Amino acid sequence: MNSKRCRKCRNCKALFRPDPRNRRHQRFCSKPDCRRASKAESQRRWLAKPQNRDYFRGAEHVERVRAWRAAHPGYARKPVQERSALQEHPLPQVTDSKEKTATLAVDPLQELSGAQPLILAGLIAHLTDATLQEDIARASRHFQQLAHDLLNPGATHGDQTTPSP
Repeated sequence: MNSKRCRKCRNCKALFRPDPRNRRHQRFCSKPDCRRASKAESQRRWLAKPQNRDYFRGAEHVERVRAWRAAHPGYARKPVQERSALQEHPLPQVTDSKEKTATLAVDPLQELSGAQPLILAGLIAHLTDATLQEDIARASRHFQQLAHDLLNPGATHGDQTTPSP
């Protein structure tokens, strides 16, 4: 590594190359322990400011939390999968033939397969101007149904199989 561009991590003391977009601020490397140390230091700095010392204290904040909990009963007891609307797994699509499957397998875009759910959620959010997960999930279900209807024109809504030629 070029010593001019490297920096020593405040936590593990290892040399690392800071992100070019954040070079003047980054003081910790990207290791999980160092990221936790960075977050802890950031929180300490924020809480050390006089205007932030009582930010989470006081009757109005207690009442705000009570009101939110009353509006969302059982939230903390639900598994994380049930809380996040975008974590729903779409129904698998059946392809017409093995030839189409072979064509898809060699497509260089398949390298993004791990990122596809994120990309899809971002695209839907962008197209619909939605920022809430429930709105994005609703639009996703709508788009999924439209695609199913387009690919299976004679099928009913309960039928998820592809008609044979």
